[in-house]
Amino acid sequence: MSSRRSQQEDDLHFRVLRQLQDKPDASERELAAMLGVSNGKLHYCMKALMEKGLVKLGNFARSKHHLGYAYLLTPAGIAQKGRMTASFLKRKMAEYETLRAEITALQSEMAREDGSQARRRTPWNSEEAGHGPE
Repeated sequence: MSSRRSQQEDDLHFRVLRQLQDKPDASERELAAMLGVSNGKLHYCMKALMEKGLVKLGNFARSKHHLGYAYLLTPAGIAQKGRMTASFLKRKMAEYETLRAEITALQSEMAREDGSQARRRTPWNSEEAGHGPE
């Protein structure tokens, strides 16, 4: 179970890095909404990414009266995102192949069951069709 939790955590980190690369000026609240996680979970994730040196907090002027903040990927963050992309894609492709095989097996099973039922219901095997013993 801990490896599954670790995988989910890695997936969230990857998704956060992707979002930050596209929209560095997004607030934690906006990021949480985009990713479908709670604000607290996202904050915990951001803190972990900053502690790992993958993200840094920078500031910029949103207007002349207010400062805004941006989460910027560090060079290490960009490199890690690349590795995570390859790993994520490899895992998702394996999941896809497993799911595809399961779907194919289920479709074959249903086709066999449908064929079996159709043979039992054919008019020449049914007295109800008027072709029974006379």
